[in-house]
Amino acid sequence: MLKRIMISSIACFSAILGNAQEVKSSNKFNTQKFDRTMVPEVIYDENKDLVELYYKAWELAYKKKKIQDGIPQSPYMDEALWDSDIWIWDTAFMTFFCKYAPDYYPGIESLDNFYLPMYDNYKSKVRIHILDNPPLFAWAEYEYFKFTNDWSRINNLLLNKKYLQKHFRWFDTVKPGYKMPHSPTGANVRLKKLTNGYVWEGGRSGMDNTPRGRKGAKATKSRPNNPNMLWVDAIAQQGLSALMIAKLAGKINQKEIEKEYLKKYHDIKNTVNKYYFDYQDGTYYDINVKDNSFMKCLTPASFWPMLAMMPNQKQADLMVKTVENPQLLGGVVPWVTVARNDADFIAENGNYWRGSVWLPTAYMGIKALERNGYEKLADKTASQVIEHMLKTYKQYSPHTIWECYNPNKPEPAYHGSRIVKEDFCGWSALGPISLFIENYLGFYDIDAQENTVKWRKYRSGRHGIKNLKFGDVTTSIIAENINKVSVKSNKNYTLIINKKPFQIKQGSNTITLGN
Repeated sequence: MLKRIMISSIACFSAILGNAQEVKSSNKFNTQKFDRTMVPEVIYDENKDLVELYYKAWELAYKKKKIQDGIPQSPYMDEALWDSDIWIWDTAFMTFFCKYAPDYYPGIESLDNFYLPMYDNYKSKVRIHILDNPPLFAWAEYEYFKFTNDWSRINNLLLNKKYLQKHFRWFDTVKPGYKMPHSPTGANVRLKKLTNGYVWEGGRSGMDNTPRGRKGAKATKSRPNNPNMLWVDAIAQQGLSALMIAKLAGKINQKEIEKEYLKKYHDIKNTVNKYYFDYQDGTYYDINVKDNSFMKCLTPASFWPMLAMMPNQKQADLMVKTVENPQLLGGVVPWVTVARNDADFIAENGNYWRGSVWLPTAYMGIKALERNGYEKLADKTASQVIEHMLKTYKQYSPHTIWECYNPNKPEPAYHGSRIVKEDFCGWSALGPISLFIENYLGFYDIDAQENTVKWRKYRSGRHGIKNLKFGDVTTSIIAENINKVSVKSNKNYTLIINKKPFQIKQGSNTITLGN
């Protein structure tokens, strides 16, 4: 724990605490060999290929640990595209697997490369490609804090620099056309807040060539930019930010901040449920600026409100059907990026956001299901996505991890006539690492503040995890068979197996489960 706090407090906040200094380094690329002892060891005897894919993801991600001159945080996690640019939503999603090895992968620290240029006038040599990308900082920071218990970082974020509050206000107040000096040509802001939501654009939402916003039965532009559409993901993500800021404030006993942002959250939630939910189709949709009518194009973006805990039980039950339906977001591989029965769904190769399976939106949707009590469907769809990635890894050459995946065949997807980027870890590591640990093996909730590990143990063979670190606990949890679990730990904590608590003592523990 001390080592982790020192890394966060010194490397991460050396600039934040005042007198920001540009980090100098000799090269851009991490040339050190990946050391697998630095990440949790996974056990899954039934399919060793999945274990192989797990380590492949970590190895590829380690190669993307990048060093740059003149940037607040170096090294940082690269999204696997250009040396000159960074993206908000790519980096935020990478934190969800980096948290499993925070001393080895600078995931959360990489967010400082956005905070300082945007809110502390730091003249970074690396450009923020799209300033009005999805506002996911608060979600990422909350999950990291829950896992690591790094109080120093959260105190600085909320009380000293107030970066999370500043970004929440920025998303509401920034004007279209605003552009920072470090933004590339064409990356000026297109976000605009109106009474019931936000006018946005495909590239800004992160779903580059999504058909959302089309004016006819089929999209004609690669990047729709309909000034008459309010984007459901934008308002839901802003609501999620408010909720996560409130939760973080509650953790550090800042009641006024908690109260302020809970009110903002409930105001947004009420707007989303009043205007964006279509009971006829059982989902949230984008809406028309002029008359609030639904602009019906079903994509995983409809699940951002569910991740933010906005739907009531009836709404949530209806939404689940869109994932189970093989003509909508389900099918051979779930979480396709536009419904399979949509006129713009490209069955042959997915064409980027016209049907491909992307790990960030799949991860988001699976976590949305999980948060709302649909654990079995969350685990099922996670398994389908991971197994699709594995089939592609084994059957398609080069044998690697891809930017996005074909919705029907074990192949990478295309973007127009070009195959998507290989070795993408990057956020695609979310599948073989995070979804594998959390939904395939079942360690779905790890909480350093509560000192608990929650395990949905639904597999019968030998499986588990070793060298799992959260807070100041290091533990190994192995199901030797259907009834016997072996646990080792350096400290006491509570292991909750299928909702039944077991007190783990320092040293070796054996748990016998009933039939």
